[in-house]
Parts: sequence; structure tokens; C-alpha cells
Amino acid sequence: MTEPLHFMMGQFQAMIPCDRAYSARHLWLQPISGGVYRVGFTSYSVRLLQDVYFLEWSVDPGSMVKEKQEIGEIESSKAISSMFPPCAGLIVDFNPSLLNDPSGINADNYGNGWLYEFRPMAELLTPEQYIKVLESGWENTQRAIKGQMNE
Repeated sequence: MTEPLHFMMGQFQAMIPCDRAYSARHLWLQPISGGVYRVGFTSYSVRLLQDVYFLEWSVDPGSMVKEKQEIGEIESSKAISSMFPPCAGLIVDFNPSLLNDPSGINADNYGNGWLYEFRPMAELLTPEQYIKVLESGWENTQRAIKGQMNE
């Protein structure tokens, strides 16, 4: 297995496993079978969210979704945020263990903290391409974080 890549978020090291694809929305997609992927939050997004304690879906399993369609909400110690799919595709099923307790996202985001199973209808990013997305947006992210801390 290829060693994971890393992206430095200040002093925090965000791990980017190389056994999956990525979305610019800071989601990973790990192939499971027949063009279906498990989707979860990258360590970059978990670090920005911090402690997740509420998750609600606004679509049902079997739903075709558009790229910028809101599919749910996530609440963390930082904010309430809308969730969007990585790209257009089919929501196959949700992770049943997160429906009552989304803390698995905090504890094991690259494992049991996966969000849903998905059949994408678009190209996905390689780990190297995702690192470039992080590098290109990190300066703006830092400004946003510092602005939040000054409020």
C-alpha cells in the first residue's frame, strides 16, 4: 500500500490516504464495488469542523443528486453547515451507525466514520490533485479561521 500524503494545516498534519479518490468539497471516496464508493470527510474537513455532534439527511437512499444540491446538514462545535455531494450521482445508502451517533466522524473519519455510499457521475480527484486544491485554498482558509477567532 502506498504511504499517505500529508498537508500541513499550520502545526496540524492532515493525512490524505492514497487508496481513494477525492472531491474538492473535502470528501474522500473509497471504491467498494461496481462503481460504488464510500464517502467521508477528509481529515482537513474534520479538523475545520472540529467536534461533530449532529447529522441530518434531507435526501433518501436511492436519490439521484446534482453537484450543488444540498443533501443534509451537519452540526459541530464550530457551526451548522449544509452538506453537498462530491459531484452529481446516486446516493446508494447511508452509514446506519452515524444516524444516531455521528461521533464516529470525529473518531474514525477514514474508517467507520464514513457518511454514505455513492455512485459518482463525474471524474474524481487523485490524492495529488486534492493536495493541490488544499494548497490553492489554504491562505483563504487561514484568513477565515483567524476571522472566526477574532469575533
